[in-house]
Amino acid sequence: MKKVAIYCRLSEEDKYKDNGVDSESIQNQKRMLVNYVLAQGWEVYKIYSDDDYCGADRSRPAFRELLEDARNKCFEIVLCKTQSRFTRELELVEKYIHTEFPKWGIRFIGLVDNADTDNKGNKKARQINGLINEWYLEDMSENIKQVLTDKRKHGYFIGAFAPYGYKKDKSKKGHLVVDEEAASIVKKIFRLFVSGYGKKAIADYLNNLGVPNPTAYKKLHGERFKVTSGRTSSLWNYSTVSSILSNEVYRGHLIQGKYGSISYKTKRNVAKPRSEWIYVENTHEAIIEEELWNRVKELRESNIKPMGNGTINIFANKLHCSNCGYTLRRIKVKGNYYYKCPTRAMSSELCSGAFISEDSLKQVTLEEFIKLCRQYINEEKYNQMLRECKDSNFNVPYRQEAINYKAKYKSMLKQMYIDKLNGLINENEYIELSRELREKLNEVPLLVECEEQHEIIFPPKELTRILVDLFIDEIVIYSKVDNKVSIEIHWRF
Repeated sequence: MKKVAIYCRLSEEDKYKDNGVDSESIQNQKRMLVNYVLAQGWEVYKIYSDDDYCGADRSRPAFRELLEDARNKCFEIVLCKTQSRFTRELELVEKYIHTEFPKWGIRFIGLVDNADTDNKGNKKARQINGLINEWYLEDMSENIKQVLTDKRKHGYFIGAFAPYGYKKDKSKKGHLVVDEEAASIVKKIFRLFVSGYGKKAIADYLNNLGVPNPTAYKKLHGERFKVTSGRTSSLWNYSTVSSILSNEVYRGHLIQGKYGSISYKTKRNVAKPRSEWIYVENTHEAIIEEELWNRVKELRESNIKPMGNGTINIFANKLHCSNCGYTLRRIKVKGNYYYKCPTRAMSSELCSGAFISEDSLKQVTLEEFIKLCRQYINEEKYNQMLRECKDSNFNVPYRQEAINYKAKYKSMLKQMYIDKLNGLINENEYIELSRELREKLNEVPLLVECEEQHEIIFPPKELTRILVDLFIDEIVIYSKVDNKVSIEIHWRF
């Protein structure tokens, strides 16, 4: 009695043929094929079934299992409803049906379309069927691409996973709605960046607060997520923060079609030229207001480098030489910081060079700002702008967690000191353990304490990166004349 491997396949498109009639169902295929095997007096070795897989998908699990069993010669016949159920690719028809199966002593039968490798006379018919199926795949691929392109052009979001900060609208297909919890983190990232925090420093800050990264957040909330690195780390990193800061989805716009497949025969995607991207504005509610987005964009494009502690210097990209227009660089001389023109270092003939100490620049700028505050700036508007940047209502549970974190380690340090006094631990143990605890304590960013203690004061008593970014466009530094340095401040108001 010959052993027969039955293979059934149903793709998504088959489910909606014939006005919903389930003529292509897996159950009907199995019933038809099993009855045929019994009528021939054969034995069913196994039924291999792939549900919701297209005929061009080579990674179909049951299909791959069948091929492996065929190599091991577990059966003598492969039976399908049609040749296209097995594969729609002409390449696979030639490789397996016409080459490998005969070598392995296996007969292939397509019941409905009379594909039978024991019938030498219908090989050409099988090849023609394979070619027709190949054309079908190509046409279907082009049709799907056209449908997706049309949806993108009409502002439908067609991605498999909603961007962090949004959810897919359950009541309106292709529309995004704001996820308030994640959106508060997105806002925080943007505001930290304009406040002077570098991308790595922002990532460290969020990690220290215990905020899950986008992948971990979606996993915690039972949402679909994609892992590209092969790991499921819950930590934030530089690239994740950078991606959020440059994603226009947070402005309420959609940019889609950045990648496309090389061919309908492969799932591999390649980057498309920018001219082919599909950009549609105002497709959903924005998380980041336009003014904040533009300030972040300006900072990103200026390519400002954070300092050693991960923060951005308050005058970064704001200082320019009056002679050559170059941006001044921050240098350290004998423990003090200065700003100097880089052109002067290359050649004194090209530029006489601007040079000023950081302390004197801060003092002069703050004094001028205080004068302007008293004369021209509306206190209510000033307070509102600072409150928005300070974002004091940011996710209280995460902030409270960080405060509790600091309190716990301070309490442990105190207890260790008492243990040392009581002789429970020796001096060396105390030094080593307290060093480790202090390192953990320092991991919690100072910004947490600043947010709790800092009050908005008008006029300000000190200069900060937020104030400089909000109110100053640029500061022009002139060369020394009679040992005096002149500056020219260009205000944003």
